[in-house]
Amino acid sequence: MKIRNIDLGNQPVVLAPMEDVTDQAFRMLCKEFGASMVYSEFVSADALIRNVNRSLEKIRVDDAERPVAIQIYGRDVPSMVEAAKIVESEAHPDVLDINFGCPVKKVAGKGAGAGMLKQPELMLEITRAVVDAVQIPVTVKTRLGWDVPTMINPDGIPFIVDLAERLQDCGIEALTLHGRTRSQMYTGEADWSFIGQVKNNPRMHIPIIGNGDICTAEQTKNAFDQYGVDAVMIGRATFGQPWLFKDIRTFLDTGEHDKDMTLDWMFSVLRRQIENSVAYSLREDNALKERKRTELGGIIHVRRHLASSPLFKGIPDFRQTRIAILRAETQNELFALLDEAKAKILAANRLS
Repeated sequence: MKIRNIDLGNQPVVLAPMEDVTDQAFRMLCKEFGASMVYSEFVSADALIRNVNRSLEKIRVDDAERPVAIQIYGRDVPSMVEAAKIVESEAHPDVLDINFGCPVKKVAGKGAGAGMLKQPELMLEITRAVVDAVQIPVTVKTRLGWDVPTMINPDGIPFIVDLAERLQDCGIEALTLHGRTRSQMYTGEADWSFIGQVKNNPRMHIPIIGNGDICTAEQTKNAFDQYGVDAVMIGRATFGQPWLFKDIRTFLDTGEHDKDMTLDWMFSVLRRQIENSVAYSLREDNALKERKRTELGGIIHVRRHLASSPLFKGIPDFRQTRIAILRAETQNELFALLDEAKAKILAANRLS
């Protein structure tokens, strides 16, 4: 699969953009373990224009994580065009992605993100303007519609099938579809049948990336086999297991799960994730004149990953350990809690 001249290889699996999750430290870890492309946290166009340090921090790119996409969101043409130009000139990403899919109230409720699904003409106007404003490839991520009643047009054509064609006509070079409406948020099951209809529309010629409820190597393979998508995007399933990409890549290439991912190895990865998050938080960027952040910043960011790790499922009385992880304030505290969790897993395995 290619996005313009960016070759992502056969059956690429990419890391989804997630607010307060996909910072540079986490992206680089996922890239190391086989993510074909990684996406930044989404960035507010208005905040970028105001030169808000946190937003500038989000668009920093390291060559080791390429190919990388920076995602922006906004609700009007001028701010989105200006933000797109800032991203291109300051971060030099491989791809610029437009977020028309975020369902949370603070974004969609103000008309941005998935809120644009209620204003498709404005969505198209923004897309055309951004494509014309930058030289790098522009892509879009969106959902199936605003709500279930609007998923099918009066003429019987699925809303997203028609919208996808119109977005393609604006000049985007790939389209990511999450298999839910905005009203569904993250509830219920993602409906991949509509994603498949967009992919199998003979008038579509850009890559289609499917997203929603992909948590395992088997589900990833099924998405490629059953729906014919060009790539699969994974989001929440990466929490606490950035090695998921390694297992999926091995499974897609060989039909077998990765046998090198031992318990010791996975815990060593979690320790590295803690170290990387803290190191990233402590880093100063003199060019941006940021004030120095504390170790706690990195701990706050990483502890939600650790507490959600599927490694800990089934551990007896893990609730208290999970609470302790979410309250930890130092790297050494988290290391000790990981050691405690690992000991519980080993003890449970010996008893089983």
